[in-house]
Amino acid sequence: MTTLRVATINLRNHSDRWLERRHLLVSQLVDAAPDLISLQEVYFPIGQGNWLRHQLNNRISGSSKRPYHLIQQRKKHLIHGYFEGIGILSRLPTLYHSALSLGYGGRVALRANVELPSRQVLDFVAVHLHHVAHDKEARAEQAMRLTSWLQTQRWVARQIIAGDFNETPDGPAIQFMRQGYRSAFATAWGRDPLATFPTALVPTDGWAACLDYIFLSPAVSSVQEARIICQRPHSEDDTLYPSDHVGLLASLSV
Repeated sequence: MTTLRVATINLRNHSDRWLERRHLLVSQLVDAAPDLISLQEVYFPIGQGNWLRHQLNNRISGSSKRPYHLIQQRKKHLIHGYFEGIGILSRLPTLYHSALSLGYGGRVALRANVELPSRQVLDFVAVHLHHVAHDKEARAEQAMRLTSWLQTQRWVARQIIAGDFNETPDGPAIQFMRQGYRSAFATAWGRDPLATFPTALVPTDGWAACLDYIFLSPAVSSVQEARIICQRPHSEDDTLYPSDHVGLLASLSV
């Protein structure tokens, strides 16, 4: 049995004081030490994903080349795809990767098939669903398309789907996901987080909710730990956080 640490974090692209908050993000990801990280809102014009990989690697190993490698996928949209996409940072060897178009402004899912130390394989999937709050049917459609793809295209038993679903735990997309997968956080704690968005980085009207999840297929046998990460503000500025979302981390037996 292998212990695997997986995480998800929405980077909030380059908005909201990126140059000030980026080293907070690096430091707190180094502390969390995930093997696999799902990244959303990666901003391509500034090479944000590559910058993050280099910083993490240099902090951990002193070399920009290890332990993480980066896989990225732009949105499949003529305009939005130039600016933004999603990514996966992996310490594990990647055997292949592929992407699925989810529509609604070019949303995509990115799958990395990775090799575990046991020589078994696992699909790690980064996803960022449609963001308009009232479009619940759109997100349900995206969840159905995503799971169908994973079940029919080069299926493997061990699957982890991590990202910003832009949907509350009682929403139809999340209820659909629960039909074939279980939430790592809810498995560990009996419920999903009260809120993963927003942090004090962004002004709000008081609304907060859980929008981020790590979903596990039945073949991922147990959850050792699940917790919130990237939740600490700057020591001298309690409005400066790594992102407008907190992240999630799960330690799993696979």
